[in-house]
Amino acid sequence: MRRFGLAVVLVGLAVAAFIAFRFVHGWTEKGPAPQDVSIAVPEGASLSDAAVVLKREGAVRSADAFLTRAKIFGAAKPIKAGEFVIPAGASNSDILSILQGGKTVTRLVTVPEGMPSILVYERLMANDQLTGAITVPEEGSVLPDSYAFDKGEPRAAVLRRMQRAMDKELAQLWEGRAKGLLLKTPKEALILASIVEKETAIPAERPKVAAVYYNRLRANMMLQADPTIIYPITRGKPLGRRIRKSEIASVNDYNTYAMTGLPKGPIANPGKLSIFAVLHPEATKALYFVADGKGGHIFADTYQEHNENVRKWFEIRRARGEL
Repeated sequence: MRRFGLAVVLVGLAVAAFIAFRFVHGWTEKGPAPQDVSIAVPEGASLSDAAVVLKREGAVRSADAFLTRAKIFGAAKPIKAGEFVIPAGASNSDILSILQGGKTVTRLVTVPEGMPSILVYERLMANDQLTGAITVPEEGSVLPDSYAFDKGEPRAAVLRRMQRAMDKELAQLWEGRAKGLLLKTPKEALILASIVEKETAIPAERPKVAAVYYNRLRANMMLQADPTIIYPITRGKPLGRRIRKSEIASVNDYNTYAMTGLPKGPIANPGKLSIFAVLHPEATKALYFVADGKGGHIFADTYQEHNENVRKWFEIRRARGEL
């Protein structure tokens, strides 16, 4: 009888030892995921919440077992919010380390300088990692930049960040503007900056292009900026053809070939450098500029000089077979 009792005890101890071994081994053994798994941990989520997500995505065999082991073997360091990539076969120990201090997946949506709002809208709507619907944002309300977002985040939330960034940047730049400017409001700065943005892709030219428009405004001359002809036709998208004479003569709230002063609103979302340029224009008497054939522009103080520059530009275009 004693031998039988001892045998039962020994069996019990062996079973307990095996269970303990399996429990400890389960912390470091290879996990069940056959391939890398992406999981999102929302802001404020607990370790219990994360365990449920890990089980659902196949990264752990049991949410309860992972949670129990994590509480016993894991450090007290809290888990981070964000999106994580769990490698194929990652152990419970590896997974907790990733959640506590690993690199989160960085997803970016980029708005290039000068992108019109219709294209910002289309870019956000085309991103299948975002959710929900938005309307086309007000022109000039978005600051061109790259914005991080989480998988499944509402498009409206990302758009709000873009617009808050513009509000903040514009306020700071307006506060530090040069004295004696013709512009009276931050909106006027946005309007002129959007024109400068579309007229030249060379940052060093922007303060001089801005100055040309200031000089024209002072002289009550038309700004005559080609992009303002295109905007009411395409909402800022590329025209894809030459501008027609009827479009040059078209009277509307944007076409600066048929009106003096600024358009009623921006024609694109200008970047920081273009906004800075119109708030710190170069000192020049130039009233005209035309392409120089090398990607930039040549400036002129008088109409006679400008005509000669235009003649040279047409010669370049003819040599290229563009005319």
